[in-house]
Amino acid sequence: MRFALLLTASFTMAGLMLAAGPACAAERADPKLEAAVNSDFRPAADKARDPYRHPLQTLTFFGLKPNMTVVELWPFGGWYTEILAPYLHDRGTLYAAAMDPQSTDPEDKQYNGELSALLAAHPDVYGKVQVTVLAPHKMQIAPDGTADMVVTFRNIHNWVWAGIEKDVLAAAFRALKPGGILGVEEHRNNDPNFVPKMPGQAYVGEHYAIDLIQSVGFRLAGQSNVNRNPKDTKDYPKGVWTLPPSYAEGDKDHAKYAAIGESDRFTLKFIKPKG
Repeated sequence: MRFALLLTASFTMAGLMLAAGPACAAERADPKLEAAVNSDFRPAADKARDPYRHPLQTLTFFGLKPNMTVVELWPFGGWYTEILAPYLHDRGTLYAAAMDPQSTDPEDKQYNGELSALLAAHPDVYGKVQVTVLAPHKMQIAPDGTADMVVTFRNIHNWVWAGIEKDVLAAAFRALKPGGILGVEEHRNNDPNFVPKMPGQAYVGEHYAIDLIQSVGFRLAGQSNVNRNPKDTKDYPKGVWTLPPSYAEGDKDHAKYAAIGESDRFTLKFIKPKG
C-alpha cells in the first residue's frame, strides 16, 4: 500500500511538472500578453531582464487572462506591473499591494516612490491600477473573494524575515475567489526544507514554501522549471544580490556573475479550493 501511494504521488508530481514545461507555456501564450511584454512603455533595462525572468512563460503558466482581477503583492518599482497593467487595462483589474504609505522606512518610501512614478508616467496605460497596502496589520489587499489571481515574485523571504509570512498568505487566500490562483516565484535553496529566518538569507526551500502556502488552505496545482538556472551556485559573498541585476560586489568578478545570470528560482501555482 505504501509503495502504491508513493508511486501515485510520484506520477502526480511528474504530471504537475510536465504540464508546466516552458515550451508548452510559450506555445499557449496570448499574443496580447506577448505584446505587453514587448511594449515600448517598458524601459530597455527592464526588458534586458526578460531572458532570466521569462515573464511571458511565467504568466502563461500561472494562467493569466485579460479579463481577470489580479493582485500583485509588493510590486516594488513595478517590473511586473509594467506588463500586467496594460494587459489587464481594457477588461481586467489590477491591484498593486504596495508598502505602507505611512512607513518611515527609507526602503519602503523608495519602493512606493518608484511605483508612483511609474504609474504617473503613463496614466493612459497605468491609470487604472488600484494601489492597496500590504503591511503588518494592514492586509486588505483587495475586497474579499473578488480576485481571480494573486501573484508574487521573490518575496517569501522578505515576509519570513518580518514574521508575517502566514498573515500575507492568509490575506491572499481571503482576496481570492474560490477556484482562484496564487502564482509564486522565489529564489530556490539547494535544501528544499530551508527556512530563511535571518535577513540576508533569500534562497528559500521549495518544499518549505509549498508546505507553508498549503498550510493556509491553498492546494498545489503545478510546478514549473521555467525560471531554473543550474549555473547559480548560491554561495556568494553577498548572497543572491551578488548576481545581476544588483551586482552587490560592484566591479569585482562582474563578468563571472554576468555569465551566471539571475538566480535559480522555483515557480509554483496554487488553487484556492472551491469546496
